[in-house]
Amino acid sequence: MSQVSSSVSADRLRETLEAHGHRFTEQRGAVYRFLSGTDTHPTAEDVFNGVRELVPAISLATVYKNLETLVGCGMALKLTYSDGSARYDGRTDPHHHARCTHCGTVRDVPGSLPRDLVAGPDACADFHVTGYRLELTGYCADCA
Repeated sequence: MSQVSSSVSADRLRETLEAHGHRFTEQRGAVYRFLSGTDTHPTAEDVFNGVRELVPAISLATVYKNLETLVGCGMALKLTYSDGSARYDGRTDPHHHARCTHCGTVRDVPGSLPRDLVAGPDACADFHVTGYRLELTGYCADCA
């Protein structure tokens, strides 16, 4: 990441945090930089291990709190699964995911999917649809 884009993203993070009643901290900045610099959809433990190299005193609890703060401010997404696991995504634009049911790897689905693939708002007459999340499940190349 270039110095210019790094400072722009730090400014954006600071402004967004303050708009949501949170303050910018170096630990929070490190968590955000790690998350926005990867496309691997890490777990909180993965983020902790990555950030700890730069901020040795950071705790796993602090990483969890900072991830939840970023999610609450709209700067990250939390992808939760029925087994109770969660992964985090630094990409907040609308996109879809493919998850390996064997190893748990999550990747972005490139491009966009046809709108008619998802049931329209009329599918649930008594429910106001505000969004949706589509996840493809199967086996990654390593597990297939």
